[in-house]
Amino acid sequence: MRCEHQEVKSIAREMKVNDQIRARQVRLIDAEGTQRGIVDTRDAMRMAREQDLDLVLVGEQAQPPVAKLMDYGRYRYELQQQAKETRKRSRSQEMKSIKFRIKIDRHDYETKVNHIRRFLKDGHKVKVTIMFRGRERTHPELGQEILNRVAADTTQLAVVDSAPVIAGMDMNMVLRPVPAATPAAAAPNAPAAVAD
Repeated sequence: MRCEHQEVKSIAREMKVNDQIRARQVRLIDAEGTQRGIVDTRDAMRMAREQDLDLVLVGEQAQPPVAKLMDYGRYRYELQQQAKETRKRSRSQEMKSIKFRIKIDRHDYETKVNHIRRFLKDGHKVKVTIMFRGRERTHPELGQEILNRVAADTTQLAVVDSAPVIAGMDMNMVLRPVPAATPAAAAPNAPAAVAD
């Protein structure tokens, strides 16, 4: 909440509205987006009041400044909604991490691969890490083999985003989820199979 309130204040500070506009003349754009030409600021304010809109300075650096007739409250609300949506989208895809060791048992391996599948189905990227201890570091091919096996076991759900790379005592690989097939594309094939 506090962040959104600060965001509204920053938007209000950035754009000058109605009586905050100090220029004598403005290049006016009406509510439909058509240019009205260079108009006296008082006349533009009068037009805005007649249409029950606000006069908003959108291009302060231009000569003369560009002003637009719009519902400023609605405009601010739409900007907040867009910012909220972009925050939601950026949060939706997290980087999950799964760690393996060279000496992993079959059951532990399957459990971790199932976790990777679940993360990929949820739409998250997965960073798969092979951790080396001591002399294990001298056998990176064993880590490479495990990562290749993980990539092969998740081919239906994932694409290798970054190939296996050694970084210090670890070997990392990033898997990215494959975009799911649209249900509309799969639907026409289903009735044909039932009809046979």
